[in-house]
Amino acid sequence: MKQKIRLPFFETSVKNYIYGDAVLEYAKCADAAAREYDIDILFVAPYADIRRVSENTTHLIVLAPYMDAIYPGRGMADVLPESLKAAGAQGVVINHSERPMSLSAIRKTIERADELDLLTFVCADTISEAQALAHFHPDILNPEPTELIGSGQVSDIAYVKEVVRAVKAIDPSIYVEQAAGITTAQQVYDFIMAGSEAAGAASGILRSADPFALLNEMVRYVRKAKDDMSKK
Repeated sequence: MKQKIRLPFFETSVKNYIYGDAVLEYAKCADAAAREYDIDILFVAPYADIRRVSENTTHLIVLAPYMDAIYPGRGMADVLPESLKAAGAQGVVINHSERPMSLSAIRKTIERADELDLLTFVCADTISEAQALAHFHPDILNPEPTELIGSGQVSDIAYVKEVVRAVKAIDPSIYVEQAAGITTAQQVYDFIMAGSEAAGAASGILRSADPFALLNEMVRYVRKAKDDMSKK
């Protein structure tokens, strides 16, 4: 059975901004924030750190950054889905702008992940691409214009509302996240209040003056949005 995710949630990754012990320190900070604010956090860990992050945290949903749609056997240097799950991954990122995939490969990877009950976190560039990928029924869609990733510039609220409507019209069960360019906790709050079911950040946190403090603040604002929505 796939890991259940409570809404709204937060997602973060380290990409290659940090490595080694620094990854675990960051993961532990995320784990503490998830516990403090009772918010689910998806944590995209580098392959080399999946097991260590999984075994040393208790409140994170750990995702792998990619996998190949292969089966046990030959395939030197390919990423085997079973090995990711055995290491503690509960899901996988598919079609990130830094690891783009063909439509055929995306579909096959979603199907392969579903066989192993791995959550599928699929990235899209445009609204039209998000609509196309929604027909493959991933668990989560992250529509983020490529030019905004790591730019410090975010999508406007009209885009957020439009892409949520577009995806939900095809499959209402898909969770929709906004992440590209987020650098402040207020942006996290605004996107969730506009209808996004999650928000996320990587470079916006790790390139800040105090990554641990900003990570905690962003998760706190997810909690704030959740509480404010419950009052409506």
